[in-house]
Amino acid sequence: MSQDVEKIQPSYPLFRTDEYKENLGRKQEMYEEKFPQDQIDEVFEWTTTEEYKELNFNREALTVNPAKACQPLGAVLCALGFDKTLPYVHGSQGCVAYFRTYFNRHFKEPVACVSDSMTEDAAVFGGQKNMFAGLENAKALYKPDMIAVSTTCMAEVIGDDLNAFIKNAKKEGHVAEDYPTPFAHTPSFVGSHTTGWDNMFEGILRYFTLNEMEGKEVGSNGKLNFVPGFETYLGNYRVINRMMGEMGVDCQMLSDPTEVLDTPADGQFRMYSGGTTMEEVKDAPNAKNTILLQPWQLVKTEKYLKGTWKHEVPKMNIPMGLEWTDELLMKVSEITGQPIPESLEKERGRFVDMITDSHAWLHGKKFALYGDADFVLGMTKFLLELGAEPTDVLCNHANKRWKKAVEKMLADSPYGQNSTVHVGKDLWHFRSLLFTNKPDFMIGNSYGKFIQRDTKYKGDEHEVPLIRIGFPIFDRHHLHRMTTLGYEGGMYMLTTIVNAVLEQLDDDTRGMGTTDYNYDLIR
Repeated sequence: MSQDVEKIQPSYPLFRTDEYKENLGRKQEMYEEKFPQDQIDEVFEWTTTEEYKELNFNREALTVNPAKACQPLGAVLCALGFDKTLPYVHGSQGCVAYFRTYFNRHFKEPVACVSDSMTEDAAVFGGQKNMFAGLENAKALYKPDMIAVSTTCMAEVIGDDLNAFIKNAKKEGHVAEDYPTPFAHTPSFVGSHTTGWDNMFEGILRYFTLNEMEGKEVGSNGKLNFVPGFETYLGNYRVINRMMGEMGVDCQMLSDPTEVLDTPADGQFRMYSGGTTMEEVKDAPNAKNTILLQPWQLVKTEKYLKGTWKHEVPKMNIPMGLEWTDELLMKVSEITGQPIPESLEKERGRFVDMITDSHAWLHGKKFALYGDADFVLGMTKFLLELGAEPTDVLCNHANKRWKKAVEKMLADSPYGQNSTVHVGKDLWHFRSLLFTNKPDFMIGNSYGKFIQRDTKYKGDEHEVPLIRIGFPIFDRHHLHRMTTLGYEGGMYMLTTIVNAVLEQLDDDTRGMGTTDYNYDLIR
């Protein structure tokens, strides 16, 4: 065998040795019933045509990689942002294994989350017994101060009532009556991971404040609340806190998983670390106001904040890029009376200087992008600020109002005149677009790498390189610690994008004495 104890090789390059190529070829020939390669190539080529794109966009009964995840995934992330809180999913064990591994692969961290493991009998008779045992065992084993309950498809299809089940569990003594158990119904077949975050967050606010509003007074604690929404760039939590600290603004992030998802390797395992405390949630209605950092995905939260807390909740955009970061800081200054300090003005100036330095390389470059509604909106705005041209902008789970908002923003810019916005479409639709309306680059999560490989298979001149910004990022390390919000986030995104452009230029000009021109060392 090619593998031996003195020279352990990973699958690549191990599987490219003659021995493995022969073994894999024999397996393919004997067991895979593979079609002839010329037939595969013929069908592949057809899937890159305008004819196929038209058929693809008329597809109704099938979704291929929807560029979104399901509601309970978002509910789990929301719960992780609260102090000593254990996410608990009422449903099948396999679903929770998926949620945990999804976050494991993105954050490279252990993720605490439990399931009450509903099986066939629960699907017939209901999962109340699972809830009784699950809550009691989870509290005894993992000793959380709060358990936040969400649901999967199975529980929702059979109509399990979380409110009734949790009340009955407390009534029968499985957990104490006053033990915190906020909940949210998060059916996987409706909405997306961002919907699930919104539902879980509203459930936690409702649990701690709905019947506790007596004596609450807007502005009495002098603080400013921030709600992050489904946010997986840990640097984004930190950059908001840093900017507010420099402004002298007393603020609190409602749901902050930065500590539990970025624990140090010092020999101590931390199942719980940091996060918003229950006392902070109870006190949050007393803040001066609440700012939603991703307002398009926080529909239920906004309604609750306005209706129950009586907060104004200013109409804002995600603070990505230059103008919308300006918008955030000026709004904070207006609410709090605190001036924008010189340190942030200098940071802004450095960001503008970076844009000026890189403008020549980005002006007129074409980008297709996909992801969550607020992220895609902010990234599109940022590209327009750079003089780049968005070609196709895709968000599977956005609504018609979002589509109109993006289209108006594009129409108002000279760089958005040839852009198309797609909602309710998946990454197989996106693949068609990259062949028929080829951009220079695409921006999105790790799943785009397979589309890049397909475009390269058609020929080097058709390849569309992937710039990895978004969620999830599985195949690169440490990007989840980066920042996409504020001036600092703009600097990171600009650096990432312009260096991808320059890397591609290097790839195109590596030929010695043939293409190595254009002041190759100075860019």
